[in-house]
Amino acid sequence: MNTSSGGRAFAGPIPQLYEQYLVPMIFDPYAKDMTRRVASIAPMAVLEIAAGTGAVTRHLATQLPAAVSIVSTDLSQEMLDHAISLGTSRAVTWRQADAMNLPFPDGAFDAVVCQFGAMFFPDKAAAFAEAHRVLRPGGTFLFNVWDRIEENEFADCVTQAMANLFPDDPPRFMVRLPHGYYDQAVIGNALAQGGFAGAIAFDTVATQSRGESPRTVAVAYCQGTPLRNELEARDASILGEATDIATAAIQERFGAGPVTGKIQAHIISARK
Repeated sequence: MNTSSGGRAFAGPIPQLYEQYLVPMIFDPYAKDMTRRVASIAPMAVLEIAAGTGAVTRHLATQLPAAVSIVSTDLSQEMLDHAISLGTSRAVTWRQADAMNLPFPDGAFDAVVCQFGAMFFPDKAAAFAEAHRVLRPGGTFLFNVWDRIEENEFADCVTQAMANLFPDDPPRFMVRLPHGYYDQAVIGNALAQGGFAGAIAFDTVATQSRGESPRTVAVAYCQGTPLRNELEARDASILGEATDIATAAIQERFGAGPVTGKIQAHIISARK
């Protein structure tokens, strides 16, 4: 995936569905965690990359002192537009930007933050080098990535259901990208290539993902992520059926009422 296709993947109806379903289901708990970690280092200038629809941005705007500047970026202008439409509690600078070619001067920020975006960078060492470049000496790069898919129960269940629907060509988006960059040695090596020569801290955090119903979970994954694009590429009319199949799989495994499943991620901290 190149950077331009990555931007196009989060387009059309996906930003709105992503925000409506996935943010409360899986992203908001980690956004709160990330914000606490950022606040603990007391930065005066924060850059967020791969901000998506602004889940972390909104918490940063609420929890950081008003004197702290916040710049939030994403490759997808459509995701940014949706984030801007939701608003923040105070002024934030929004800017479309490629994480591998950031439009900011050297040493401009005390902290660079990225929630669940690093998995999508085509050249991770290059993106990490850019984060290193725009950090001031002593600055902190904080980011998180999903653990392997088996540790993330809803995503795993939906992926298995889609493999049953397309046994000869199973959609692999969830395994390949969101849940494909979890090896700590691989991540550490890319950070070192990007210039982070000091100690790198890994913290594995598990929590619970909650959906109002099995269908809520199915719509979230089948329609609110680029899995949708893979499904429609196989059959342009399959989305409704795929969502129904995912709903049945979630219900069979987790029950018919409000559903709960494990999610797990690694939070990584590196200092310049």
